[in-house]
Amino acid sequence: MATPGFAQNSDTLSVKKQRELVVKDTTFQKQEVNPLAPSKAAFYSAVLPGLGQAYNKRYWKIPIIYAGMATGVYFYIQNNKDYNRFRDAYKSRLAGYTNDEFWGDGTEPIISSDRLIDAQKNAKRNKDLSIVVSIAFYLLNIVDANVDAHLKQFNVNDDLSVQPNVNFNTLTSKPNYGVKFSFNLH
Repeated sequence: MATPGFAQNSDTLSVKKQRELVVKDTTFQKQEVNPLAPSKAAFYSAVLPGLGQAYNKRYWKIPIIYAGMATGVYFYIQNNKDYNRFRDAYKSRLAGYTNDEFWGDGTEPIISSDRLIDAQKNAKRNKDLSIVVSIAFYLLNIVDANVDAHLKQFNVNDDLSVQPNVNFNTLTSKPNYGVKFSFNLH
């Protein structure tokens, strides 16, 4: 009786390398979205400029807001003083006095009455412009708090995923290979 034996020829032995694709499945925790946060931040900024930025934790914007508003107020006060100086000198000249600060040595005025009228107009225009700048910074403060609170609700994590994708064609029963790039806009 013969015993069955197994023999292999060393020439037919081959080694196959297999490659594996490991996809790490990660999930990110979604943050709760407060739909009233933008209106709340805008309200806070309307009540007290910069409070909406503090609510959004953008503290570095607060000094910019106050600097812009303070600059407008400073130039308003300065232009108001200049306007009053020019107006008082002009009124003094209309009353017949020659002792205003723009008269000079007493014989001829350094600044004529027509130039005082122009200076009053310029000072008034600059004063009005300073009010507009202060109001613009106040409104910009409210809009910035609202927009910043809206933008904080968007998902901006670093999860940009690429997934291999295999679809089967139902007509030919052959696979269709592809790569799927996906991103969600929430």
